Amino acid sequence: MHYLADTDALVADGTLTTNQARIIQHRSRQVMVSLSINTLLCAGIIAAAFGFVFWLANALAVAISGALFLGVGVVILRGGSHLYSMFGNAAALIGAGMLSGGATIELIDKYPSSFAAPALVILGAIAALIAGRAYLRGINTRFVSGSVVLMGVAMHLIGMYYGMAEADLTGWPVPLSHLYATILIASAGAFVDVRAVTALAIMPFAQMLDTSTYYFHASYVFYSPESTLSILQMALLIFGCIWVLRTQPARLGRHAGILAIMGFIFANLCALVGSLWGDVVGSSWGPSYDYNVQTYEEFQALRDAFAAGTLVISEHVYSILWAIALAASAFWAARENRRGLWRLNDMFREEGTSL
Repeated sequence: MHYLADTDALVADGTLTTNQARIIQHRSRQVMVSLSINTLLCAGIIAAAFGFVFWLANALAVAISGALFLGVGVVILRGGSHLYSMFGNAAALIGAGMLSGGATIELIDKYPSSFAAPALVILGAIAALIAGRAYLRGINTRFVSGSVVLMGVAMHLIGMYYGMAEADLTGWPVPLSHLYATILIASAGAFVDVRAVTALAIMPFAQMLDTSTYYFHASYVFYSPESTLSILQMALLIFGCIWVLRTQPARLGRHAGILAIMGFIFANLCALVGSLWGDVVGSSWGPSYDYNVQTYEEFQALRDAFAAGTLVISEHVYSILWAIALAASAFWAARENRRGLWRLNDMFREEGTSL
């Protein structure tokens, strides 16, 4: 667990010596430099992998080149030399990216969806399982095998969503598929211990009730057709994550914490939508407009009749309730000394120490 501390203040009140503060500052700088280098390295690896895929533009050439890169990288890493580990990681990840990315593009571009979708689902699952086993057993190759786990999960989900789109799937299978994607992404993030991946699980979770984003020329839109139900959905997620945070090991709790924070952000975005437009709860399952069989006036009459029989929250009431909830949250966080969802005492207890 990383902590934020004002070293100058700690020196001033005698908690740290000047030399100790200097050591902490030096190590903090090393961590930030390492993070910056790894970020640039990952971006370069992704660019190189897809650059090779589009440059070669041939399935066999991409497969052979990717396998060679991957093999050379693994050999370097298994050699155990820290001097060349960066080159081994880069080569292995470029190869793995070429194989997974090239296979995904090739299957979608050259084969019918009835074959491409299940092939991606199966190949992605196999790659993730094999890499997961290597991740648990490996030492020098954990970074590569963990990355391949995420690539396999991505292939698996791309195949699932591609098949859903081509089959024009509707009804209950759609939210259940989003729930499956949520669980899979969150599990993958916790498995490789990358909270940025865990945070991405909020997107398919939100889409269970069609909360999503949309882009058109010069505009990027957030929409929530069921703002009240989406807020309740996010509240359930937050309470579930808080339970995990309080009862499970610290490593898993940190992932639950970041997912709960994402749920809180999405709940506030949904409240913003409600404060602007109000909400007719359940309208997504109400009458729909089909210009081929009805006029707009007929549709409006059906919509008004539906609204008369369900809960309607005006934008004014929404704005007041949202303001009260935000004020209560701010007061609670300040009173309980919480940073995000964590309380300082809880963080120290997780690490096996006390204040």
